[in-house]
Amino acid sequence: MRALSEHLARTLMPEDQVVQTMPDVSPTKWHLAHVTWFFEHFVLQPYLPGYRPFDERWHYLFNSYYYTVGAMHPRPERGLLTRPTVPEILAFRAHVDDAMQRLLASSADDPEVATRVTLGLHHEQQHQELLLTDIKHVFWTNPLGPAYDVQLERPPGVEAPGLEFIPCVGGEVEIGAGDTGFHFDNETPRHRVRLPAHRLANRLVTNADFRDFIDDGGYQDAALWLADGWAHVQGERWQRPLYWSEDLAQEFTLAGWQPILASAPVCHVSFYEADAFARWAGARLPLEAEWETAAAARPIHGNLLESGWLRTAPATQPGLTQLFGDVWEWTGSPYVAYPGFRPLAGSLGEYNGKFMCNQISVRGGSCLTSTDHIRASYRSFFYPHQRWQMLGFRLASDTP
Repeated sequence: MRALSEHLARTLMPEDQVVQTMPDVSPTKWHLAHVTWFFEHFVLQPYLPGYRPFDERWHYLFNSYYYTVGAMHPRPERGLLTRPTVPEILAFRAHVDDAMQRLLASSADDPEVATRVTLGLHHEQQHQELLLTDIKHVFWTNPLGPAYDVQLERPPGVEAPGLEFIPCVGGEVEIGAGDTGFHFDNETPRHRVRLPAHRLANRLVTNADFRDFIDDGGYQDAALWLADGWAHVQGERWQRPLYWSEDLAQEFTLAGWQPILASAPVCHVSFYEADAFARWAGARLPLEAEWETAAAARPIHGNLLESGWLRTAPATQPGLTQLFGDVWEWTGSPYVAYPGFRPLAGSLGEYNGKFMCNQISVRGGSCLTSTDHIRASYRSFFYPHQRWQMLGFRLASDTP
């Protein structure tokens, strides 16, 4: 898993790995260093006797938001750091990996060490996805439109199934992580929710679907938009998804500019855009509990990182499909604590709980998510205006 991070950066020059194009984007080398700092600070320093940090000064540079462990370099200014260099950060990774091998050789049976190492690995998987979405924004911002990997294969241009609504029985259901397998604290506790009967769309909303919304004047009709969403449409002049060309014919991908695949799921849209489309279509977005109940009954299968496309692909299966992979699906649920939620003890409790305000839950992973990282109970979250992540949606409706 640690090797995968460096493998994902293999096509990048050192100059590529320094750039920060907006506050939400972090430089590649910062991701590589931050996930390494996590192991150094939260695992090696407390559990490996005699361990000395690679460079004490780097604690300030590569702490992200753990205020209880000290000050940090401002997030919007990460792109101003030309030093440490990429080779120095790779040396830092090798130093920490070597120390981790020594720790695991002596403390593999320590349950707290095992818990923290597992958390650190899943944390690194999150940053592997961020590494790709962030470099995509960096390259899109460049007038030359460079590609992350020109060798990426294009997904098959098959026809997407027609949009249908699948009836879902209501009643009392349980959602949230159980007692087995890794999960983040924000997935707990498992609890009961009562759902009315409802319907979920069989597939994700496609580029062709969204083009219809654009052509019908969706971005010009204030009646379709939440007030904050309409303010973003006006203030930022949104007229199409992020990374679409002005003529609506091409989209920027990790393979560079490519023709838009009409049957593939639309991606890089905000919650506001997803909500406006749903209203235009006479539908709504699924609730978290609706989505999880449907996903928990199905195997984890879809267009995930291992497919190698690194972009969305058309649905190919009948019935309720695309629940995992392709895009993180906006839900209609705010990201808030479950009843009885308790964050992890200590500084690791800052990981999820303190962000439970003003954000929206997203579900299902994306085409940049590792298969062994996602599960039905997994909750991620973004602010409703954000678009640079692999964000898309499906429709839902109440049963008439």
